[in-house]
Amino acid sequence: MINSNYQSQKTPPIYIVSGGKGLAGAAVVQSVLIQFPTNKVPVIIVPDVLNQLKIDELIAKVIITKGVIVHTMVDPDIRSMLIKSCIHSKVNHIDLVGNLSDYLSDLLKTKPISKPGLYRLSHIEYFRRVEAIDFTLKVDDGQNPEKISQADIILTGVSRTGKTPLSVYLAMFGWKVANVPLIPGIEPPVDIFKADSGRVFGLNISPVYLIAQRANRVRSLHMDESSDYINRKKVGEELAFARRIFERGGFTEIQITNKPIESSANEILTILTSRYNQDRWKQSDRLGNNS
Repeated sequence: MINSNYQSQKTPPIYIVSGGKGLAGAAVVQSVLIQFPTNKVPVIIVPDVLNQLKIDELIAKVIITKGVIVHTMVDPDIRSMLIKSCIHSKVNHIDLVGNLSDYLSDLLKTKPISKPGLYRLSHIEYFRRVEAIDFTLKVDDGQNPEKISQADIILTGVSRTGKTPLSVYLAMFGWKVANVPLIPGIEPPVDIFKADSGRVFGLNISPVYLIAQRANRVRSLHMDESSDYINRKKVGEELAFARRIFERGGFTEIQITNKPIESSANEILTILTSRYNQDRWKQSDRLGNNS
């Protein structure tokens, strides 16, 4: 969506126009803009420009905002249409692809395949990981519960069961992970029960191991060592509460006592592999979320 409400802004925007997602153009423009740190130039990415109608809509917005078009159109026909429209409407435009593409075509005596989005596809895993980490950090420790349904994997459990480290580890491999803390007396967010229960994993741990983990934290933060946080009876009640939540939601319970993060992650992914067909492997893919 292009925001045309730039009349009041002093600096005209730069429109990054692409037949793909605009990632290559955005990278080039940002690498130049960083050389002007005191200037705030609005940057608007306009992806999937594949016909004259979209070009006309774009040109109208650019005229209103007095902006400039920077484009990476690899399809020569669409690129020609865009350039002609810019010239006709007297819109400033910068072609990041055309001259180099024409040069290489002449040099190599062959035509380019002219397929938009190849840059994005070649970097898809990188962008997937970046997006997954960003998502995971935003929903860490119960934040933004309304986003739970968008997660590939949902972790839940009491404090100090390693939800955050495990979430981040999985996110580094491209999984969008939400984690939800369980606290006795506080009802978990309703969204966790609305989510696909097959993707929700309850982290269980032995009381002795949990108390040891919490005791380390108590000492490092100089907390009161008589706190309920490390009281054996209270800890047992917390774990019983968590198990009731697991049973209520039909969540898969994972034992993480004395287990490295890698092992817990492998166990979860193995379960998901056996549970879902490949076309439903990742929730984000099934929902059609693009990187």
